[in-house]
Amino acid sequence: MPLTLMLPLLLSQAAPYDINNPYASALPREIVEKKADEDRKRREKEAMEVALPSSRPSSGCMNSVESDPQRSAELARKALTDAIGRERVRAGLCLGVALSDLGQWDDAREAFVNARDAAADDDHASRARLGAMAGNAALAGGAPGQALGLLAPAASEANQAGDTALAASIALDRARALVAVNQPGEAATALAQAREAEPDNAQAWLLSATLSRRQNKLIEAQAQIEKAAQLAPRDPEIGLEAGVIAVLSGKNEAARRSWNSVVDMAPESDAAATARQYISQLGPESTAKP
Repeated sequence: MPLTLMLPLLLSQAAPYDINNPYASALPREIVEKKADEDRKRREKEAMEVALPSSRPSSGCMNSVESDPQRSAELARKALTDAIGRERVRAGLCLGVALSDLGQWDDAREAFVNARDAAADDDHASRARLGAMAGNAALAGGAPGQALGLLAPAASEANQAGDTALAASIALDRARALVAVNQPGEAATALAQAREAEPDNAQAWLLSATLSRRQNKLIEAQAQIEKAAQLAPRDPEIGLEAGVIAVLSGKNEAARRSWNSVVDMAPESDAAATARQYISQLGPESTAKP
């Protein structure tokens, strides 16, 4: 089987492989689902930014989510029975984070939505973060259409709050959801919005390159992956994608260099294991001088 037809077979993780279309493979997992550890860290960061000082029962909830999410959920539910205003926001936030850690995505989404709705109308920052967390829970629960309905108002709130980093993050989530509902053109627009909001976001450039490659826009993909590499030269996922773009452009030795760099950077990573598989398909290294 030709190399350009074999590579997408290795890349495909969430969509069927079409042997007649080497560009139809799924995007990397990062654009259709989040790694559990990344999800947890992101939720904790957003939780700390939204959380408010309190002496009420929900205060202990956030402190114990990671060690005992079930107990944290119980504390949050208890606090919600008589919480009002900001306390209701905090308790709902804690409940959503705890339920997310338990993998109860539908209930987590509902908790985040309720917390968002309890926030003051002019508290755009909290409403944006909580809306984004609700959208992320919908994505994790396999409901991308529902996620889009939650992420749109969250994006508007983030823009009103002037939080460009959050706006970029929400745009990336929108791109994931749009890919999942098979709207690649709209996903490309969302990724462009992420790059505009936060030009130094390496992931936005990586995912843009991958989507461009999937659409057979290899010139755009090359420019985007080069930008990603400038921003995060030690990211193995960027090196992996750079090699795929190179080989589809007929630059096998450039691809080999990219994949070898992935193995050198992170030899024990999943990306390195994939890179070794790709390298094995290339065959012996060319001895011809450039």
